[in-house]
Amino acid sequence: MARPAWWMDAVLIQAVIAGALSFAHLYDLAAAAGQSGWKAWAYPISVDLLLVAAWRRLRTSGPSWLAWSWFVTALTASLGANIATAGLLDLDHVPPWLRILVAGWPALAFLGGTLLAHQPTPRPAAAPVPDPAPPASVPAADPEPAPPPREITPPDPAPAPSAPATAVPPALIEHARKVATDHRARTGTDIDPATLRARLGVPAPLAHAIAAQLT
Repeated sequence: MARPAWWMDAVLIQAVIAGALSFAHLYDLAAAAGQSGWKAWAYPISVDLLLVAAWRRLRTSGPSWLAWSWFVTALTASLGANIATAGLLDLDHVPPWLRILVAGWPALAFLGGTLLAHQPTPRPAAAPVPDPAPPASVPAADPEPAPPPREITPPDPAPAPSAPATAVPPALIEHARKVATDHRARTGTDIDPATLRARLGVPAPLAHAIAAQLT
């Protein structure tokens, strides 16, 4: 919403009036404190410039303890001069402490103006460290051809275990010799396993084992 022109004119007129009155009060106080000539005119200019510099710092850089402290200092000096010249202070007999404050104001204003004018330079942001590049991929070598499958030769079948030899008692061997000798004497031929089995009454395997030992 646009503001009317007369409103801006009223604000400017009010600012000029307030500035002129504050300027006059500061001049009167400086002159009463022993500052004469051009020095008395320089005091209100110094106070107003410090007030404007602190307000500019607040508007451009944002609130800070430095800007606020000097803004309050300059505003206190301006208000103090307005109140002191309103009849509460005998300007013909200014107390020594006020003379000290007025005499020390130039150094204080110079310090404040220097601090407000030279704001710290922001540190440059550190450049982001780039991520390391991934290692280059090495092409995989062609796989070697697999060797042809070897023919597996089945192992030779194990030979069947031979039947264990039939153990023949020595007494039976001796008896069988007598039977065989008697058979040879009667028949003139060697005794066969079947006849030996019948004469001895033993199983066939045992008869064959005895006959093998008699030959």
